[in-house]
Amino acid sequence: MATNRKDDPTDVKAQQRSRLASRFRVSVTEGPDAGASFDVDASLPSRVFVGQAGGSGDLKLQDRHVSRRHLALQVHAGKLRATDLESTNGTSVNGLSIVEALLEGGEIIRMGSTTLHVTRLEDAEAQPLALARSFGRIIGASSEMRRLYPVFERLAGSDITVLIEGETGTGKELLAETLHEKGKRASGPFIVFDCATVSKASAPLRLFGNHEGGTPGVFEQADGGTLFLDEIGELDLEVQAKLLRAIERGEIRRIADDSFVKVDVRVIAATNFDLERAIQEERFRDDLYFRLALARIELPPLRARRGDIGELARHFWQLLGGDKTKLPYAAIEQLESHSFPGNVRELNGVMLRHVELGESAEATSGRAALASKEPSPLASLIDPTEPYAKVREAVIRELERRYVDAIVQHHGGNVQRAAIASGLALRYFQVLRARHREP
Repeated sequence: MATNRKDDPTDVKAQQRSRLASRFRVSVTEGPDAGASFDVDASLPSRVFVGQAGGSGDLKLQDRHVSRRHLALQVHAGKLRATDLESTNGTSVNGLSIVEALLEGGEIIRMGSTTLHVTRLEDAEAQPLALARSFGRIIGASSEMRRLYPVFERLAGSDITVLIEGETGTGKELLAETLHEKGKRASGPFIVFDCATVSKASAPLRLFGNHEGGTPGVFEQADGGTLFLDEIGELDLEVQAKLLRAIERGEIRRIADDSFVKVDVRVIAATNFDLERAIQEERFRDDLYFRLALARIELPPLRARRGDIGELARHFWQLLGGDKTKLPYAAIEQLESHSFPGNVRELNGVMLRHVELGESAEATSGRAALASKEPSPLASLIDPTEPYAKVREAVIRELERRYVDAIVQHHGGNVQRAAIASGLALRYFQVLRARHREP
C-alpha cells in the first residue's frame, strides 16, 4: 500500500513543511470595527468564525450587514481557507464572489460593509505537529488529527465545558469519554444524556430528577464526574434555560422540590449541526451556546483525513479478529478512495462485516476488494428472495450479536474492558449489547 508520506510523523520533510508559515493575520480596514485584527494559525482546534455572533476565539463584528456566522477561516496546507457560511449578503475575495477560496496573503475580503485584509506572517512559525498517532482510543496520524492532540491533552487536564462539533460518526462521544478517562475526574462517573431521544415532557425529569419519587437525574448521577450531552441542539428552549442555570451555578432543582441541590459536574456537549443557525432561527439560546463553547472542537470528517483510513482499517480489522495476512493492500487503496459519509463509524462497520462475512460482505457493502474466498459463516442469512434492506439489517444484527458476545466472553465478562477493546464508546457498546440480549 502506498504510504501517505505527508502525514507520516517520522518524515523529516513533512515536519519541516508543517512549520512553514502557517499563521495569517486578518485586519479590519473598513467598517464599524476598523482597526481590529486577529490571527489564525494551524494549531487551532476549530475554524475561526467571523460574524455578528462571536464566541471565544472568533471575530465578532458590529456590522449589521453581515450574518451571525458569516465566514469561516482555517489554515489548510499552508494557505488560509475562507468559507462563506451561506451568508445572507455573501462574501467576495478581490472582487469575486466566493463559496470557498484558498488565500495566500495580500487578498481583500468584503462582507457587508466590512473589509478585511489578509496578511501571511512569514516569520511566524507554528508549533510542530504532535508526533503522536493516537489519543487514547482515538486513532489517526494525519496532520488534521495530530494538530488536535495537544488541544485534547490540555482539555483533558482542565475542567471547563467543551462543545464538540462534527458530522455523525466522527467520534464525538468517544472523544468526550477519552477526555474524561484522561482527566482528573476519571475515577468518577461518565454519564451520557442523548438529547435526541427524549421528549420535551420527559427531559426535565431525566436531567434533574424527581423529588417525590426519589429519582435522581443525570446531573446527580454524574456528580464528581462528567456529563456528556449528546445532540445538544435537540433540547427544547424551556429546558435549555434550566440547563444553563445548572451549568452556571452548579446546582439543580428536582421536579416537585423548592430547594436546590449542589452538583460537581463537568459538562461536555456535542452537536452535528449548526447551532448558530438554530440560534438565528430562535431554536437555541445564544447564552447557552457561549457557555458551552468555552472550548470548541471541530472533529474533521474522514474524507478530510484520508491518510488515516488505512491505519483505521487495519486497526479495526485486527481488533475484530481479522487475519492480518488476508487484508490486501488493494483493499486499503479502494477504501481510501471512498468518501465514507458515515465517517469512522461507517468504516468500523465495513470492517466488522468483512471480518465476519468474508465474500458475502460484497453483497452488503459493495466493497469487492475485501472479499475473501473463505466460506461465510452467515451465508444462510443472504436470502436472494428478500429485499436488500431486509437482508442487510438481518446480517448486521447477527454480526453485532456475535461480536458483542465474543468480545465480552474474551474479556471474562467485563463489559467495560470489552468496550475499550472494541474501540467503541462505552455507551454505544452497551446499547449494542442491550439490543441483542435475550429478553
